[in-house]
Amino acid sequence: MEDNQIKIELKDDVAQGTYANLSIITHSSSEFVLDFARMMPGIPKAEVKSRIILTPEQTKRLLVALEQNIKQYEEHYGKVSLPEEKMLPPISGVMGKA
Repeated sequence: MEDNQIKIELKDDVAQGTYANLSIITHSSSEFVLDFARMMPGIPKAEVKSRIILTPEQTKRLLVALEQNIKQYEEHYGKVSLPEEKMLPPISGVMGKA
């Protein structure tokens, strides 16, 4: 293994993943907070299943990586469309404080 390679460990419970169909992003001057939640039909409350806290620099790297991966996905599987009528409005009163 080269000196600059990082060994990544993926534990079994994490490898199973967690389904989320809603994400909420807040930020402060020093970090971004990504909450991944699951909304169920007929239930007006979403439960946060996972929270990831990133530095601004790592958030920007994630954005670039997501853009590259979406581009590759769309080249292989077709365009991903976002129907406007299904988009949720911004959640008011959520402040990004760290």
